[in-house]
Amino acid sequence: MKHAFDLDCRQCPRLSDFLDSVHRQYPDYHCRPVPPFGDPDARLVIVGLAPGMHGANRTGRPFTGDHAGILLYQMLHKYGFANRDHSEAADDELILTGGRITNAVKCLPPDNKPIGAEINTCNQFLSNELEKVRPESVILALGGIAHRAIIKSLGLRQAEFKFGHAAEHRLPGRFLLLDSYHCSRYNTNTRRLTTEMFDKVFARARELLA
Repeated sequence: MKHAFDLDCRQCPRLSDFLDSVHRQYPDYHCRPVPPFGDPDARLVIVGLAPGMHGANRTGRPFTGDHAGILLYQMLHKYGFANRDHSEAADDELILTGGRITNAVKCLPPDNKPIGAEINTCNQFLSNELEKVRPESVILALGGIAHRAIIKSLGLRQAEFKFGHAAEHRLPGRFLLLDSYHCSRYNTNTRRLTTEMFDKVFARARELLA
């Protein structure tokens, strides 16, 4: 049976060992694969890279508890996908409507850098998840690794779909893939990704779904 998520997955030895060591240091942290969050019938599916050490790995919800989620949830709220503009904890009152967030890699990687084998192993879960997404939906890739994971999960050729901020790719038969630089602290602090740039991406996503 195909699964879009497995809370008990330990298929990647390096990631499993790292989560065990982090859990010993922070026993109150989630320290397991982080499940997707949001509307199961969403037409906007956001794919990030992986949980952050003191964000999703702590709280158990994607982009919750660290800097990367601040701008993301502000935009989700502004464009009508969320009932509030911030995400505090997995058990708060935040609800996503028409939107869903997941990651290319479900477990925290050392230094926020998963290796190729880990991305490939976790791709089965992303593939199974995207199989359930309604046709004519918009998939928003946050960063190049997420973009490439989406292309791989759909069995398409990487060379035909190049990542670029605000680039749009019509994927055969199903989705429109929309790219953005990742809303990480590094990208926003260096202004590689500004609030205005991210806003335009969400405005375009909303336009495509209208």
